[in-house]
Amino acid sequence: MEHTLVAVFDNRGDAVQALDDLVGSGYSRQDVRLSDGDPDAARVDTSRVDTSGVDTPGARPEGAGDESLGSSIKHFFTDLFGGERSEHAQMYSEAIERGHYVLTVTTATEHEVERAADIVERHGPVDIDEHAGQWRGAMQGGDAMRGEALSRQSTPGASQGGSAGGGGSAQGSVMGASQQRAADTTAIPVIQEELKVGKREVQRGGVRIYQRIVDTPVSESIGLREEHLNVQRRAVDKLVDPADIAAFQENTIELRETAEEAVVEKSARMVEEVIVGKEVTQRQEQIKDTLRHTEVDIERLAPDDDAYFRGHWTSNFAREGGSYDDYAPAYRYGTSMAGSALYRGRPWEEIEPGLRSDWEARHPGSTWEKMKAAIRHGWERMTS
Repeated sequence: MEHTLVAVFDNRGDAVQALDDLVGSGYSRQDVRLSDGDPDAARVDTSRVDTSGVDTPGARPEGAGDESLGSSIKHFFTDLFGGERSEHAQMYSEAIERGHYVLTVTTATEHEVERAADIVERHGPVDIDEHAGQWRGAMQGGDAMRGEALSRQSTPGASQGGSAGGGGSAQGSVMGASQQRAADTTAIPVIQEELKVGKREVQRGGVRIYQRIVDTPVSESIGLREEHLNVQRRAVDKLVDPADIAAFQENTIELRETAEEAVVEKSARMVEEVIVGKEVTQRQEQIKDTLRHTEVDIERLAPDDDAYFRGHWTSNFAREGGSYDDYAPAYRYGTSMAGSALYRGRPWEEIEPGLRSDWEARHPGSTWEKMKAAIRHGWERMTS
């Protein structure tokens, strides 16, 4: 599928900067085109782009078709938007005729064309809706035109097209037009949330160990020896032995007493160890949460549904009193639930309990038994 983004600029410098930014972001030069902005320029070969990605007047090979720039651009938009009567083709052709610069980017995916739109909007494209309104005011009999970002699937005879425009001035506006599908196709995104469970390390308590010194009184007994000198005198009457004559002289004799005293010595001795270690365990935790997603209910509308249901009400419920407006929500509810992905393709007997709960929740003032037949008729009209 090929997609094309179209942006209009008042200022050539802004357009060239947007082009350079696109090429710098990975888009091929062959897929990015910038008009000259001169409707009266000399003839140009619209099949070639110079090295900067800007169409260059006069740079055509020998034998190229002689076609004016204004005419070639008109043909380009005619092919892009599917015919000369297309509002978009007329609007962008008018922009070229009035001297604006038109930048086009062709991509292979919708994601790439959206990324290109984000890049282009940085450079202030003009609000094509605002300009078209001004042009219509200055022209008599002008066709009503509106600008929009367009991305549609290529088909034989119709190229892929899109536009980029924004709200604001031509020099500093921000592109606000959203990417939309062409013709009668509208893209409705269906979004759902995903649950990703991870883990992280957190502090969950622990132990703190204090080491302190405690004085404890102790008592030990020890035996100590002491010496004591005892001096005594006694009377002796006998002759001195010649052998003791040598002692008959002056002399000093000194004797010492000895005693033992307690000596205290302390030594440290390890008597216990406190071992601190970690034990790792694994546990399973069940994570419960809610995820949101969007659902798209499709209501198929048949021609003259209102007239059809009004006739059914007249034949079946009018005699019970009330008005058709009381039953119209029930008919519409039945038709819408027939296209819901939750109930599609299931028999009435299977879905009735769920429809009843949903109906009573949405319409607390309306009883199911009274509206059941109208709801079922609306459901059967879409499923039969």
